[in-house]
Amino acid sequence: MPRVKRGMMHSKRRKNVLSRTKGFMWGRKSKISLARTATMKAGQHAYNSRKTKKRDIRGLWQVNINAAVRQFGFSYSRFMDALKKKGILLNRKMLAEIAKTQPEVFAKITEFVK
Repeated sequence: MPRVKRGMMHSKRRKNVLSRTKGFMWGRKSKISLARTATMKAGQHAYNSRKTKKRDIRGLWQVNINAAVRQFGFSYSRFMDALKKKGILLNRKMLAEIAKTQPEVFAKITEFVK
């Protein structure tokens, strides 16, 4: 049975890990043992941040809608309740976008809800 040298796979795996740690500080970008743990941790943070980003953006939409609705004498919660009772099925993303870019249309929506 011929001898198998595995140096290529070792260097390939190492190169892959080190390519993911470009820009990291100190030994975490160049030393394989530190780089391996750094990439694992970075991956976990990236995964969690993809989840929390959705929460943060939804909160931002709520703040924008609340600020726009206050001019018409509503609070955010009363406005959303009135929308549901009137059967208007606009989501928060669209409401925030309308409030920001087309205030006259948003004013008509609030007048209809009143």
